[in-house]
Amino acid sequence: MVQQAGLRHSIETNNLADVLERVLDKGVVIAGDIKIKLVDIELLTIQLRLVICSVDKAREIGLDWWSQDSAFRGLANKTPDTAGLEQRIGRLEAQLAAGSDPKT
Repeated sequence: MVQQAGLRHSIETNNLADVLERVLDKGVVIAGDIKIKLVDIELLTIQLRLVICSVDKAREIGLDWWSQDSAFRGLANKTPDTAGLEQRIGRLEAQLAAGSDPKT
């Protein structure tokens, strides 16, 4: 009789946490272009670039735009006008706490 060798699967089964950890550690880049043409006239071009990785990996490859963006530092709603209003409200609250007339 001929002995049959057992089959081996080349893909290991991993749970979602392992896969996610590997993707964030190594990073994934997804790129695509969509072009709409009508009679050899390009009407619309959309270029999509998506990078999925951890923050540490992004910094390692030079992607750290969020460190300069005020929206990600909690300063998005702080304009010079609101800063002035906050100072004015602080003065009025201090005057009210001291018992003086806020109109003066």
